[in-house]
This record gives sequence, C-alpha cells and structure tokens, in this order.
Amino acid sequence: MKAISFIANIDNTFKNPLIEIEKAQPNLKERDVLVKVQAISVNPVDTKVRRGDIPSDKLRILGWDAVGEIVEVGVNVEHFKVGDQVWYAGDLTRDGSNAEFQAVDERIISLKPKTISNAEAAALPLTAITAWEVLFDRFNISAEQSGNILIIGGAGGVGSIAIQLLKAKTNLTVIATTSREETKSWVESLGADYVIDHTKDLNAQIQSLHLEQPKYVFSTNHTETYVKQIVELIAPQGKLSLIDDPALFDIMPFKRKSISVHWESMFTRSMFETDDIEAQKNLLQEVAQLVDDKKIRSTLNQNLGKINIENLQHAHELIESGRSKGKIVLENF
Repeated sequence: MKAISFIANIDNTFKNPLIEIEKAQPNLKERDVLVKVQAISVNPVDTKVRRGDIPSDKLRILGWDAVGEIVEVGVNVEHFKVGDQVWYAGDLTRDGSNAEFQAVDERIISLKPKTISNAEAAALPLTAITAWEVLFDRFNISAEQSGNILIIGGAGGVGSIAIQLLKAKTNLTVIATTSREETKSWVESLGADYVIDHTKDLNAQIQSLHLEQPKYVFSTNHTETYVKQIVELIAPQGKLSLIDDPALFDIMPFKRKSISVHWESMFTRSMFETDDIEAQKNLLQEVAQLVDDKKIRSTLNQNLGKINIENLQHAHELIESGRSKGKIVLENF
C-alpha cells in the first residue's frame, strides 16, 4: 500500500521532508478493524512527529485523523462490521492515517456522521476528543453550571470545536481569543459570546466587558506567554487546562488561588489502553449525533485535494505558520 512517512535528521527550509513509501497492509490485533482511508486532516501533532519533537525509533506513517470504510475486522471485534463508515484519531504509538489502509482499535472509533461529507467529518475527531476530554472529563463541566470560560486560541482546530461543544451542551458564557479580523469573524460564527485580542492584556479586556472572572481557562497554544495573565484573571478555585508543550511551566503561582491544573493528551487512553478506553468511541458517537442534529458543524476550512507529498507538505507548512484557522483536510490517494 502507499503511505507517507518522512526522512529524519534532515535540516532544510522544511525540516525532515516527507517521502512516499510502499508498505504491506497492517496485520490486525484481535480488537482491530482495517480501514480503507478516504479522508484525513492534519494536526500540529503530525508536524511535531515529523520534526522530531515527539521522538520516534522507526519509520513512521504520519496522520492522526481519518474517515474511511472498514474492509476487515479482527477476531474479537464486537461493535463494527465490514462496510461501516467510521471516523477516529488513532493511536500515537501506531502507524497513522496517511496511508491507503490503517489498522485501528475498535474501542477508539465510531460511525461517522451521516449528514456531512467525508472531508467535513475528517476535520473533527482529534480536536473533538481533545476538547471533549478537557471540558467534560478534566473540568467536569455540566449542563447546569453557569459562569465564564476563556478559550485562548479560539480559532484553531481545538478552540473551534470547543466553542461549539460548550454552546451545544452547557450554559457557560464563552470568551474566545483571536488576533485577526478573519479569525474573529470565524469564532463569532461558531458561537463565541465575546471575542478578545490575545496580543493585548486579557484581564483588562475582560474587565472592560464587565464580565466575572472566568472559572475555567482552556489554553490551546503559547501557554507560556499567558501564565502571568491567567494567574491574575482566573477565578479563585478555578480550573486551567493546557494542551501545548511549553518549555517551562511554573505551577507555583496558581497555589494562592487553589487553581487545579490539567494537562490534556487525547492519546492517553489509546496509548495506555486505560480501563475507560472505550469512552473515546462513545464520545465520538455523541459528537456524530450532535453533527447530525445540526447542533455543531464541521471546522473544515481548507480542502487541499489528494493525499500526496506536495499537498501534505503544504498542509504542514500552514500548520507551522501558526496562522491557520479551523482544519485542513485531504481526500483519497
């Protein structure tokens, strides 16, 4: 089968360039399904693995978001059959979705939404899992709660779906940050109640809107640059979650306010096969239902066409620029 990997330890304007490889179709574990990949999206994790920020000891197939058709099932698969259309984000320790076929554990996939295209669906799994786990597993937000939540980086893939999940499932007031007019319009269209500029003083902007201190802060990028501001603006006994990788992160300033700090990785359940690994299947199925009920929409922003080296490199470059909004998708080989 065709697949996309990369050459490690090559420094040029595009570090560790992508390469096309031929590889045998994967063998299935007992709970695996084999998926013929039809659409993928590109996430920051793809670029981190390629650059070597996430070490790898073998030639890796990149890609951690996919939609496709099941063409084979493992001996102990319980929930799916050949012909099912599914979506998922995969497992960081296994080969990814930039391939014609991918083996994936049935406990971390679900049936894709019925009412949107493969490309629209491929934009959602990884970011939806990440946002869901932060909001409902780490923060334990319930439908009955009130108050404010601040999302730093509201226009990115995770921020874009987090805003929608909050509006669909909670009563919280959503404050999102952006820095450009086009991204401001984007997050407003997704349902953000207030939009502020993350290049300016966050606390001053929240106060100027006469809003209460946020009980929750969800930082999706550049957390190290906002720590002092978050300490000041977050409500006492509030909760902070981050998903990026700051070089330094000093938790001590949060002690005075008894802030709980949560680091989220949506790969934890699959990597460690936790007792609740099947929660990812269940939440993806609920997200699919929310899509089909028109309560949330795809965060697809750009479809770059075929899954090939040229288009994938362009997608990686857009991600690395830090100026993309929503999600970047490719379809078919």
